[in-house]
Amino acid sequence: MAEIQRMARREQITVGEWARRVLREARSRRSGGDPERKLKAIRKAATYSFPTADIEQMLAEIERGYLE
Repeated sequence: MAEIQRMARREQITVGEWARRVLREARSRRSGGDPERKLKAIRKAATYSFPTADIEQMLAEIERGYLE
């Protein structure tokens, strides 16, 4: 904590403001990942054909499963 206080004092800002700045910088540096890799995963997932149903039907089946 003392080190953080020194760094904030050096920049003439509060510890709270220093923390907000550092967190914003870290968030902006954080990569969202490789877009090509994400697109590849989406394209692959789209090739599958899983059984599905109307949401009301699925919820009813789930509910029946709880009761059994």
